Amino acid sequence: MSVNKRIWLSPPHMSGEEQRYINEAFDSNWIAPLGPNVVSFEESLRGYINNEMDVAVFSSGTASIHLSLMLLGVGKEDEVLCQSFSFCASSNPIIYLGATPIFVDSESGTWNMSPLLLEKAIKDRLKKGKKPKAIIAVNLYGMPYMIDEINCIAQKYGIPVVEDSAEALGSEYKNEKCGSFGDLGILSFNGNKIITCSMGGAIIFKNSKLKEKAIFYATQARDFAPHYQHSEIGYNYRMSNILAGIGRAQMNVLEDRIKAKRGIYNTYKKELEKYSNISFLEEPKGFYSNRWLTCILTDSYETRESIRLALELDNIESRPLWKPLHKQPVFESYPSYVDGTSEDLFDRGLCLPSGSNLSKEDQQRIIDKIKSVLK
Repeated sequence: MSVNKRIWLSPPHMSGEEQRYINEAFDSNWIAPLGPNVVSFEESLRGYINNEMDVAVFSSGTASIHLSLMLLGVGKEDEVLCQSFSFCASSNPIIYLGATPIFVDSESGTWNMSPLLLEKAIKDRLKKGKKPKAIIAVNLYGMPYMIDEINCIAQKYGIPVVEDSAEALGSEYKNEKCGSFGDLGILSFNGNKIITCSMGGAIIFKNSKLKEKAIFYATQARDFAPHYQHSEIGYNYRMSNILAGIGRAQMNVLEDRIKAKRGIYNTYKKELEKYSNISFLEEPKGFYSNRWLTCILTDSYETRESIRLALELDNIESRPLWKPLHKQPVFESYPSYVDGTSEDLFDRGLCLPSGSNLSKEDQQRIIDKIKSVLK
């Protein structure tokens, strides 16, 4: 019995130019976590996002969040407000530092952090004598969070924002690039992201001195001395020159990848929006999503599972939306300010295959399978 070929959720999509930059690294023997590819990759990111800011690349998006929280002075027994509807990489670095994550639920317009619940959480933590040290706001699935509202609340209470744009490179709010709105911005180049280095991440800085400090921590916190001397604990978090070469090539096709992702979303929407038990996350006015993943919201858990299982039976990968962090076994004992929004999204939502290299034929196969369930 023949099996249909596997369709993956969001596989890597190479440009064909990566090997040239990798060969340059080998030919020049720049194999260590520094070199021309690192410098050029950082400059291309800076030019793309905001020339008035600075960028440094690291080993992962998780490492980038960890470093960002360190730069903001987060430490033992501090509290950090974190969007609950996200991947655990948004919150794990809080634990690394001995701090406490305080989870905040989403609103339905963007699926991101609720401004109302954020302010409620801040007021309650202040009443308990604990001013949160930072806010981690996520641009989920490429959709910007409610930037004006969240940042206004953050400024009102004097709490810095780490903008987790791991999924949102190329997304925009009011014609400005995501990653540039927080006190620090985070990117990810994991294998499933819109561009990839196979792994990697970046921090976007408004302050060049913070970049220097981040690189210091990321290179084992080595003091300026002819020998190896360390006055602080550091980490091995810098990106290698080889991986940065992959990123350089990927930057050349980023706009093509965004166009492809948005085209995939538009096709799904055109074909499926007529079904009353399916809806899509729309862009509010002024929002522009890279549509990293196309996600649908069904009318029930049962409908979602019927679609997911039918796709899997046809060798097509799909995945429920993120399980809220406040419902994860490892985090369920931590404080949370929720109203059921993210739990409902998790129950009814499904991520559809959205790779920028998804062929029209494969997308039609996915659509036909979903229609066969809905009929």
